[in-house]
Amino acid sequence: MQHRQAGRIKVHARVGRMLCNNSINILMKQRNLAAAALLAMILAASSSAYAQTSPANGNGSGNHKVLDWPVYGGQPAGDHYSSLSQINRKNVHELQVAWKFDAGEEGGLETSPIIVGRTLYAYTASQKVIALEAASGKLIWKFDSGIKGKIPIRGLTYWTDGKEARIFAPVMNFLYALDAQTGKAIASFGEDGRIDLRKDLRGDYQVQSVAMTSPGIVYKDLIIVGGRNPETHPSPPGDIRAFDVRTGELRWRFRTIPHPGEFGYETWPKDAWQHAGAANNWAGMSLDAERGIVYVPTGSPVFDFYGADRVGDDLFADTLLALDANSGQRLWHFQGVHHDIWDRDFPSPPALVSVKRDGKRIDAVAQTTKQGFLFVFDRTTGKPLFPIEERSYPASQIPGEVTAATQPVPLLPAPFARQVLTEDLLTQRTPEAHAWAAKEFSTYLSGGQFIPTALDKETVVFPCFLGGAEWGGAAVDPKRGVIFINSNEWACVVALTENKPARSTGERTYHNQCSVCHNDNRSGSPPTYPSLVDVGKRLSQSQIESTILQGKGRMPAFASLQGDYLNSLVQFVRNGPDSTPAGATDKAETAVTENPSESQNTTPVTVGLSVYRNKCSSCHGEQREGKPPVIPALADVQKRLSVQQIEDRVHQGKDRMPPFPKIAGKDMDGLLAYLATAPSAIDPDPDHDAIYSSTADGAPMKYRITGSRDFLDPDGYPAIKPPWGTLNAIDLNTGKYLWKIPLGEYPDLAAKGLTNTGTENYGGPIVTAGNVLFIGATVYDKKFRAFDSLTGKLLWETVLPYAAVATPATYMVDGKQYVVTSAGGGKDPKSPSGSVYVAFVLPQ
Repeated sequence: MQHRQAGRIKVHARVGRMLCNNSINILMKQRNLAAAALLAMILAASSSAYAQTSPANGNGSGNHKVLDWPVYGGQPAGDHYSSLSQINRKNVHELQVAWKFDAGEEGGLETSPIIVGRTLYAYTASQKVIALEAASGKLIWKFDSGIKGKIPIRGLTYWTDGKEARIFAPVMNFLYALDAQTGKAIASFGEDGRIDLRKDLRGDYQVQSVAMTSPGIVYKDLIIVGGRNPETHPSPPGDIRAFDVRTGELRWRFRTIPHPGEFGYETWPKDAWQHAGAANNWAGMSLDAERGIVYVPTGSPVFDFYGADRVGDDLFADTLLALDANSGQRLWHFQGVHHDIWDRDFPSPPALVSVKRDGKRIDAVAQTTKQGFLFVFDRTTGKPLFPIEERSYPASQIPGEVTAATQPVPLLPAPFARQVLTEDLLTQRTPEAHAWAAKEFSTYLSGGQFIPTALDKETVVFPCFLGGAEWGGAAVDPKRGVIFINSNEWACVVALTENKPARSTGERTYHNQCSVCHNDNRSGSPPTYPSLVDVGKRLSQSQIESTILQGKGRMPAFASLQGDYLNSLVQFVRNGPDSTPAGATDKAETAVTENPSESQNTTPVTVGLSVYRNKCSSCHGEQREGKPPVIPALADVQKRLSVQQIEDRVHQGKDRMPPFPKIAGKDMDGLLAYLATAPSAIDPDPDHDAIYSSTADGAPMKYRITGSRDFLDPDGYPAIKPPWGTLNAIDLNTGKYLWKIPLGEYPDLAAKGLTNTGTENYGGPIVTAGNVLFIGATVYDKKFRAFDSLTGKLLWETVLPYAAVATPATYMVDGKQYVVTSAGGGKDPKSPSGSVYVAFVLPQ
């Protein structure tokens, strides 16, 4: 299914060629060869220019054909499918590198590029937006917002009305509109070219944490977006919003936490909408453009693992929503987990596909899950195409927790990941590893899906929170009705414990916000969640602050932490329970004793004084006294805000204050030092009367998670038998598996003869009309592979500079089919990361 705007452009171009050809024939009959030649030259020139600015979909054969990949996932349907067949099962082994583009950045990539005409659009590791020549990899333009993105970003969105074209680029909490030709921000969109997604949700937007990891989706003149929210309190609601592509004006919203009078309100406690958070779409969406239906999968509500403050089914968390794309009205929904306490978000956009039933074709939507289930529905009605059974599960024994009596389980297809960890599934890699795993397993509670977490006893979650299926999404062969799903398969353990009085605000905040991933003792669960025991040796105070406030990798931003609370948390993270908060950050410590009036030498403070007088004093006063309440005083700003918060405020602006993105380097260091010259005392325990972490309604939360821990053996490998990652082909007409193979390997184990174990993998597959399935995804071996989509046979593989933890793309320019993937790594802490794109093509 091709981009509808592209289809219109194709029709217009075809009509234009017909008219011009008719004119040429008339002129030829009149023997006016000169005029005919001139007209033909004009046609050729105009067709070439048109192809560079607009999608021009071809049939994949012949010369001068262009076939786009204009949407994240290939098409709005999210099917990861291309009708190209130039590269096929017989010749894919001949692929060679066509071009490489190296942005020269560290940090890793999860981005799937989009290709429109002759231009490829993508991100660098630091979230700069780039446009490359799709045939050569040559840089056309680069957009730098001035904000260094630290969280994953997986793609861009393209829009055109045939006259102008825009690229919509998420960068942290902002959504930018860029001119597709120049890469310049379009000032008429939103506020000076961008929308701040934190706004218009609930309360003070500056303490909200919302960012986009997956791109929005375009329908007509709307861009529809979700966002990534914190998984602990406080968290804003996960509203689905549609903005005008030209102005940035909010056109509609769907509330995933219903307000009074809205459908689903009764599935939450009274007035939960005022406090409850998340139930957000972070994974992306799919679109049936002909029907005008957008399919929106959502994640769990906060808190992920304990829901005494949200008793009920909690619609529309963990739900596949079918919304009217014009208005945001709910058409139908399916909730995959009732009252989720297992972090079972729907992890990826669903795939649209047509299947055969009783001799008829039915348009369907297929949704993967973290627990390894595949749900398939009639696209229009939401009727399940395979039986779904509501099964009973044990009730939670944790006081205050009320688990759902039943959970939905599909009877077909069978799960694509193992469901219950038993002793016979423990690793046999070595006798020592098996003995260790058996001893550990004997201390766990293991009962399969939807077993409530125990109190002070580690409970197995299998597959773990990162899949089964993950954010990469599935690929579909629309001709055969076959879906291809890559899956992760290892176990992790969690436990709840009673909250008890803490010794400081930092310790309480850590247990409320951080221990769920980094554990009570800050040990983490490497490599998934790093240890924080010695983080003070690796990172400065300001670097830790920056990570807390902006997020990084899997970690969301915690913008609600302010002033003394943030300082207390940083000190606890750096020094442990016996820490005492410091009164100044590391950037300012060397400058506090400096006085600009006593020295004319160039010091950080004198540099900062100059910057302050040039940029700030006209509003905030020569003595930083401000004009409260209109303009705040800055004399004690370091007591209210951290170094990173001040830096963000300078770069991003606030209210009447414009942004100053060019204040950087020594100027920023100097300004921070100058603002810190007024010492201020920091209260080590500003909420000393608090005992427990707070729940959504502000009441004490009596229980919390002690941490999530991957079940790994002492050598760092999954403590279960392989496969640890798989690739699956399922016939959606019958619900039966066509093939299933391990995906990936550990190079050090492969060198010892232990191959085809499968590994942790992120990023999805794509499939083509040439019956070739391409996938990178594997974290440790850095390989990019091509499989026969009919049989699962490996046809070709190559080693990339870094692991390709992203979904590839394929396109055609000048009659050549290209396959491109980002290669950035970033998931394996033992390997370097980068920011490289590699394209492959058949030899000439």
